[in-house]
Amino acid sequence: MTEESKDHGGRAAARRRRKPPRRRRAVAVAAWSAAGVVLLGGAGLGYFYFKFNGNLKTVDIDQALGTDRPQNVDNGSMDILVLGSDSRGGANGEYGQDDGGSARSDTAMIIHLYEGHEKASVVSIPRDTMISRPSCPTSGGKTDPGGQRTQFNEAFTVGGAACAVKTVEKMSGIRMDHYMEVDFTGFKKIIDNLGGVEVTTTKPIKDGASHLDLAAGTNKLDGEQALGLVRTRKSVGDGSDLGRIQLQQAFIKALIKQVKGIGVFDNPKKLLGIADSATKAITTDKALGDVKSLMGFAQGLQGIDAQDMQMITLPVTTDPRDANRVAPLTKETKMVWDALLADRPIPAEATVNSSGDKSAAGSIVQ
Repeated sequence: MTEESKDHGGRAAARRRRKPPRRRRAVAVAAWSAAGVVLLGGAGLGYFYFKFNGNLKTVDIDQALGTDRPQNVDNGSMDILVLGSDSRGGANGEYGQDDGGSARSDTAMIIHLYEGHEKASVVSIPRDTMISRPSCPTSGGKTDPGGQRTQFNEAFTVGGAACAVKTVEKMSGIRMDHYMEVDFTGFKKIIDNLGGVEVTTTKPIKDGASHLDLAAGTNKLDGEQALGLVRTRKSVGDGSDLGRIQLQQAFIKALIKQVKGIGVFDNPKKLLGIADSATKAITTDKALGDVKSLMGFAQGLQGIDAQDMQMITLPVTTDPRDANRVAPLTKETKMVWDALLADRPIPAEATVNSSGDKSAAGSIVQ
């Protein structure tokens, strides 16, 4: 990360949010598809409060980071960091060698909800982005010193959720109001309980590494196939993580469109099944770590449709020291953070020079 980006992160402030208006029912949006369904299930959580409350796992970000965070600013918007964990431990072992419980953030997205919570911007951060990582608390009361040149997704490996949040906050200067994390197995169960997700592919997609084999045309994806799609990298676009991000964003929009039209709220059994799987699948910050809080959060997102979401990849280019990594574009990245800090749409010129918006992978899924 450049000195200009670091200075910007140090100056910028984050926010204390005004409560969103009450809604009739919970239809939610998230930066990653699993998180979106988690929020969708919020409307049914009240029926089985104690059961679902016991499912939730939390991490106390505020306690871990203390005062070393951007200040609160009251402008009515909200920022959420959503991570997908690529741990190969436990039930996720079928996706690679068991890593002994270690994990990296396979997917990272910042969701910015604008004042009124009727529109959102989503910024995907490539996992192999080279950045300056701050010092972070680790297990056993120790501290990792960080480094001037580290890969973004290593923050999660080094210090878990707290380090991932701190790294994003130092990069952007934006305080993350909430945190959500979803793992592979939980993602599959959520999609299966939803009844699958329908997508249209313009080309066949076959990727042995992600267990995916789709013909061109309309496909209804079960949990395994949906997971394969959001993990696919080498078989689409330019074969990089940038192409995978394009697929993930396209899948999110397909999921949102389908959820709006399948009548989940008219089917209590389906709704409760989704809520049960969702609350077992996620880890949240402590503030969202109970059913009442999660339900209230979801109820504020009803008005957001797929067309109300601006999705971009963090403006990056090939890292000058490693062709297999990417580095943030200083000027364009600053445009992104400045826009979100001011609660404005991200300007189109922010992505003009970015390698992250040049992959054709997103056009494969409609």
